[in-house]
Amino acid sequence: MKWTSATLNLSHVRKTFQSASSVGKTFFILSFGTLALFVLIGVGGFLQNRVITTSPVSSMKSLAASVTNQFFIDMLGMEVPHLHKDQKKFTFSQHNVFHFAFQFMTDINPSDPKSLVASEVPGMDVNKTTVLVKGSDTNPSDPIDYNPSSQDLEAEAKNPQPSPSPEPSPVGGAAPITNPTGQPPRTAGDNIAFIYQTHSNESFLPELKGVTDPDKAYSDKVNIISVGQRLAQNLEKDGIGAVHSKTVYPSTVKNFEYPYSYKYSLKTLQEAAASHPDLQYYFDIHRDSAARSKTTATFDGKDYAQVYFIIGGKNPNWKKNEEFASKIHQALEAKHPGISKGIHAKEASEGNGLYNQNFSPNNILIEVGGPYNSLEECYRTTDWLADAISEVILNAKKVDAPVVTPKQS
Repeated sequence: MKWTSATLNLSHVRKTFQSASSVGKTFFILSFGTLALFVLIGVGGFLQNRVITTSPVSSMKSLAASVTNQFFIDMLGMEVPHLHKDQKKFTFSQHNVFHFAFQFMTDINPSDPKSLVASEVPGMDVNKTTVLVKGSDTNPSDPIDYNPSSQDLEAEAKNPQPSPSPEPSPVGGAAPITNPTGQPPRTAGDNIAFIYQTHSNESFLPELKGVTDPDKAYSDKVNIISVGQRLAQNLEKDGIGAVHSKTVYPSTVKNFEYPYSYKYSLKTLQEAAASHPDLQYYFDIHRDSAARSKTTATFDGKDYAQVYFIIGGKNPNWKKNEEFASKIHQALEAKHPGISKGIHAKEASEGNGLYNQNFSPNNILIEVGGPYNSLEECYRTTDWLADAISEVILNAKKVDAPVVTPKQS
């Protein structure tokens, strides 16, 4: 009986050891497989960032960016029975798994029919932007697009607003700004900077009496055009030859429709370049639609409208436009940290996605302030912005200047 008992104990120990060995092998295989997976993901990400030129936005749309914080709670729910009373809200339910997989593969939200056409109609989707360069302000936020309803578009098409006073130049006749100082411009007389406003009707509520929608003020005096004019005048003071367009598109374009604003401003760009062949730099000035707390900073007791730089991810050469915007952003941050809210990228599903930036590598979109900022606050910021732009342009002129070698005697 003792021998039999010992044999049984030995057999039990052998089985236990074999079981532990099997578990150890399984654990080792799983650990090695997990490590290999992370290595492959890391190598893939490195190659994507360093070798493959992709949109600044599409590379962010990974699995990690597609789930919410509830995902991790629901992982616990898989082990804790009855944690989820509403199975439709459970992340790993059949309904949610299908919903997630479909949206992840197609970028179409089954619960939002608008997403079916958002990629074809500019401005329909207002997802968050991808931050390429962060600003140093203490209240970071994403720019917000203004999106008029279809009823607004129909009303504007049927009842076009009256034209502004004859003072603004027509689309093809954007005029140079007279140098206020009377000094010869440092750009040797060339008009190299062009300022225009694609959304020319964007305005500011503090300047409008009895108005609730700041984007329907078609006045040639109270809208974003005034900010563009201020920028052009300041560039001229710094010796940068500038041309400014005062076109108000809702008033001048027949059957105007808001989603096609960038098609209208593209014509402005083309005609300006034809009339002024020396143009090298293009600035599309906008106004954001965020709350005042998101678009205002205080310096030395005075309020300033903050600025966003927007880059179109649909542009295949977006990195060159980003480089140009980054130089201006850095020049601003060096002297006035916090005035810039950084450089943000958008694709077609998150805005226009192109912004005519394929027209030139030196074409950028700048948003100055929001609907609750005053023109005075925007002007203060525009003065600083003009200094930064002048610095970048004049530095570029120095780099491009021919090297003069002294004559040998």
